[in-house]
This record gives sequence, structure tokens and C-alpha cells, in this order.
Amino acid sequence: MRRRAAGALGLSMAAAAACGAILATQGPGWSPLDPSGEPLEKAAALAAPADRALPTATAVGAPSAGLKLQKARTIRGAISPKSVDASGRGLVFAQNMIYNHSVTVYDESGALVKTIPDSVDLSWFGVDRRAGLVQGGPVELAFSPDSTKAYVTNYSMYGPGFSHPGADTCSPVRRIDSSFMYRIDVYSLAIDQVIPVGAVPKYVATTPDGRYILVTNWCSYDLSVIDVASGRQRSRLNIGPYPRGIVVAPSSRTAYVAVMGGRDIVTVQLPSLSVGRIRNVGGAPRDLRISPDGRTVYATLNKDGMVAKIDVASGRVVRRVTTGKAPRSMAISTDGESLYVVNYESSSVTKIRTADMAIIQKVATAEHPIGVTYDRHGGRVWVASYSGVIQVFDEVAG
Repeated sequence: MRRRAAGALGLSMAAAAACGAILATQGPGWSPLDPSGEPLEKAAALAAPADRALPTATAVGAPSAGLKLQKARTIRGAISPKSVDASGRGLVFAQNMIYNHSVTVYDESGALVKTIPDSVDLSWFGVDRRAGLVQGGPVELAFSPDSTKAYVTNYSMYGPGFSHPGADTCSPVRRIDSSFMYRIDVYSLAIDQVIPVGAVPKYVATTPDGRYILVTNWCSYDLSVIDVASGRQRSRLNIGPYPRGIVVAPSSRTAYVAVMGGRDIVTVQLPSLSVGRIRNVGGAPRDLRISPDGRTVYATLNKDGMVAKIDVASGRVVRRVTTGKAPRSMAISTDGESLYVVNYESSSVTKIRTADMAIIQKVATAEHPIGVTYDRHGGRVWVASYSGVIQVFDEVAG
């Protein structure tokens, strides 16, 4: 975890008020993500001048492996993005950690829609008796299968009653404070639920069937399995030192968890909550992605500077490819043909063809890229950097 300086950017008060007026006048049944797109377009027009729109060069619908990344826009402001996640329905969320204590939300053109502070009164949500505002530290986000809810992990909680904040080097014996996950309603862009998890929660994933939310707890070395219907933790499963990335099979029966403190990936059978391992994948597996058919898992190997392709049926690594120094996060295209890997120490994003793990392209980014997402709604790739910027790339015909 490193602090990076950031500039200042935000919606003007008039533009924000105008967007709010649109939301207020549409009635309780209206959604800013209505399939017609008309209200969202009106809000976006008020939020940003026309000359800030991205170019329309993105080749939506074309096979991703035949396209090339082309930088379209750089977003700056009061941000320190640890991760960035596209809803697939026209909004993109950036999690700004403890340096800005916020989640910033953008429309598909890159215009700021809203800044959501991470301050909550836990007593209001019935999860803690301590009254008074506390802050979190947004790390990672996952959307519900229908993209109506966004679940955000908080590195630590800061304020009354919290005196043992998280650390990058830690263990369960250090008794670091447990943290909380926020649920954000994507229509109102407001926190509407708070859920207790473990110490220093990192990655979060939702099962495709909408039944569970899974959270890796970095400092308590475990996985929180949360029942969506009740908003309560069903189980905490021991994973081992420094659990990180999570993916879930399309069937919702198996979850895969990267164990960054070793070389393995843990498997969790969700019906029984039994735990197994795919061994010796590589050094410090950090982020995971899964193919649309569920047959292949991809892992960034932060220590080795590589990405591994794993056949889940056999549990074997079928190929590894070098991408750059300290590959961190990864995204996969909707068609499953391409991976996008950010290399933290190389300040680059590498595009890989999944069929043979050949490198299609390597593009320079801002310093210390840490998060990446593929927006299936617009066919664009967003890269978040700890240097305080988000870069947006079109996918264009090569």
C-alpha cells in the first residue's frame, strides 16, 4: 500500500444539482440505467461538456483478439484508485482507498457522476452499537449479477472504537480490527447496507446465482462466505497467508481463491464449503479470471512477472507467459478471447490472446497501474493507477 498524490476534480455544484433533479423527477420506478438509455444520456449531458466525450472508435461486437488498445482519455482529480470496475450498464466505479476515502462513479464517457464518501454510522445499519461516524478505505468492488448492487470492501475502519488498523504485513495473531463491506445501491448511488467481514478485506466476488458474496480477508487469512438474502456471514473458511483474488465458476458451485503468500490456488465447493487446492501454480498468485465456459482459470503471478493458464479439470498449468514486472490485476473480455494485465512496476498494460497466451500488445500507462476493468457496455478498457489517474482505452481495429 503506497500513498500517491492526486489533483482536484469534481462535478460543479450546478451540474450535480441538475443530475439530482433528473433523478428526483422521474419517480420511484425510474432507474438511471433504464434500457432505453434516455435519462442517463440527459444526466451525462448535464454532467459534462460535449467536447469531453470519448471518441466512438471502439469496435463493439468485434472479436476482441483482433483489436488493439488505443488511449482515449485520462481522468484526473481527487482520486487514488486502487481498483476500477465497470457495471456493464453504463457506469464505472473507482475505489480510492484511505487516501481519499471515497468511491467515484463515472459514466461511460468518463464524466464524473458522483463521489460517494466512505463515512458511515455503523449503528444506523444495526451492525455495531457504537454511534458516530467512522471511515473505511474502499479497496475492491463486485457487482451483483443484475448490476443493481455494488459490494465494496474496506481496508480498515477509522474512528471511535477502532484502534488496530490494517497493515500490508500481518497475521491473525496481531488482532487487527475486523472491517466491514458496504453495499451501494446502483440506482441511488448511496450506501444502503453494511456487512461485517474479517481483518483487511481485499477482493470480493458475487456468485452468478446471486446467493453468496465472497470476501478474502488479508490479515485474518480467511474467506467470508456471506448469504445475500440475510446479509449475514454464513461461514469463515481458513485459506492461508494473504488470500487475494476470487473467481466463481458459471455454475456457482466452485470458487477459486488466490493465495498470495504462497504458490497455490484454493478451491471452495460452495454447496458443502469444502476446501481443496490447485498446487504450485506460481509465485504469489494475486488476481484470477475465469473463461466464460468455466473450464480455464487465469492467474497473475506477482512474484514471477507472469500469467498462468490453468485447466480446472486437471488442476494443471498448461501455459505461462511473461507480461512485465509485478503483474497485479487482470480483466477478461466478454468473449473470453483476451486478457488485459496491468504490470505495477513496469507501468504498462499487456493484452494477451487466451487461445495460445500470445501477447497481442503492450501499452505504456501512468505510473503504478493497479486496477483494470473491461466495460462490456462500451467495449473499453479502464486502467486505474496509484499515481492518481484513470486511463480509458478504446479497442480499435488493428
